Amino acid sequence: MNVSFRISEHAFEIGPLREALLRNDAGAIAIFEGRVRGHNESRRVLGLRYEAYVDLAQREGAAIVAESLSRFEIAGARAVHRTGELAVGDLAVWIGVCAAHRDPAFAACRWIIDEIKVRVPIWKHERYAGGDAAWLHP
Repeated sequence: MNVSFRISEHAFEIGPLREALLRNDAGAIAIFEGRVRGHNESRRVLGLRYEAYVDLAQREGAAIVAESLSRFEIAGARAVHRTGELAVGDLAVWIGVCAAHRDPAFAACRWIIDEIKVRVPIWKHERYAGGDAAWLHP
């Protein structure tokens, strides 16, 4: 089974994640990359910090990725979510899905990120220009 989820405290390479999805029976790979943007609701963002309840986040994230195999006609799925301090432009979350066809690959990729945002205990603390900060649900 070609599934995995992990929380990473450090920047990670996406090449090996993508390569793990290469299969002769999969003609489509859909990838989502979430990056730290420099603004939120008309406020300039300087950076952010993600915090997670790591044990539960790992278990729930793995369950989501595994569940995607039964919900969609896909051959594999992988996801990584960062924690710690991130700068504008940094990669915060990466999701890759492989399938025989593009429609289930796109649908599963979207479903996985939506479920991660709802079910995985990860919190985002943004820092803004002007010195203030706020906790947001990612």
